[in-house]
Amino acid sequence: MSRISQQLTHANAAGKKVLVAYIVNGDPYPEATLPAMHALVANGVDVIELGVPFSDPMAEGPVIQRGHERALAHHISLTSTLDIVRQFRQTNGTTPVVLMGYANPVERFGYQAFARAAAEAGVDGLLTVDLPPEEVGVLKQALDEVNLDNIFLLAPTTTVERAHKIASHASGFLYYVSLKGVTGAGHLDVEAVKAKLAEFGRLTDLPVCVGFGIKDASTAKAVAQLADGVVVGSVLVDKMGAMADQPAAQIADSLGDLLSEMRQALDSL
Repeated sequence: MSRISQQLTHANAAGKKVLVAYIVNGDPYPEATLPAMHALVANGVDVIELGVPFSDPMAEGPVIQRGHERALAHHISLTSTLDIVRQFRQTNGTTPVVLMGYANPVERFGYQAFARAAAEAGVDGLLTVDLPPEEVGVLKQALDEVNLDNIFLLAPTTTVERAHKIASHASGFLYYVSLKGVTGAGHLDVEAVKAKLAEFGRLTDLPVCVGFGIKDASTAKAVAQLADGVVVGSVLVDKMGAMADQPAAQIADSLGDLLSEMRQALDSL
C-alpha cells in the first residue's frame, strides 16, 4: 500500500476529513518552499501537492500562473523539485507528497527515469494535468513499478462513462474539480458538487477530494461534508505572492494560520 493510501485509509478509519494543500515549488523564492511544506504539516495538512513550475500552465488561473512565473524566475525545474522533496524527507518520512504539473517536463525526463528518481526522492504520486487516460499507459506502468500513485482529475463536465474510465487508471485518490474553468475561477456551488459526487461515488472505491473554490474555513467545511477531503491551492499561492518580500519563516507562519483554521473546521464535522 502506498503512503497516500495509508494516509487516506487511516483518516477514513478515524472519521477524519483529508486536507490537501497545494503550493508551487520555488514560489515566491526557493528558500521559502521547505519551511512552507513543514508548516503545512504542522497545521494539519494530510497530503502536500507540490506544483512543478511550467512555462505554460494552461489549467491555472492568474494566481497560480503568477506563482509558476515567480518560481521560473529562479530557474526552478522538475529536477530541483525532486531535490526539495528529498530535503523534506530528511525530517518527514510520513506525509505524502504528490507532484502536480504538466506532461512535457516528465516526458523530457523520460517516464521510467522520472519514476525511479521520484521514488528515490520520496515522492508518492503524480498528477499530470494535461495527460488524458488514453495516453497514460506507459507512464502508469513506470509509476506502478515503483509504487507511485497516479492521480487524476474529474470535472463537472466529465460524464459517468468517462469517469469510470479515468478511475480505472487512477490510484491514491481522485481529485474532483468543483468549478468549470481554471484554478481560482468562479463561485463554488455546493449543491452542484453534491449532485456530481453522487454520480461518481458509485463508480469507484477511491477517496475523492474536492478542489477549486476552497478559499477559507467555511468553504472547506461545506465541501468536506460531501467528500473525503478538500484541496486548497490558490488562496495559499496568492498569500505567498503577497508576501514575496517577507522572510521564509513569516510566510510559513501565515500559511499555517490559514490552514489551522481549515483543519479546525474539518475536525468539527
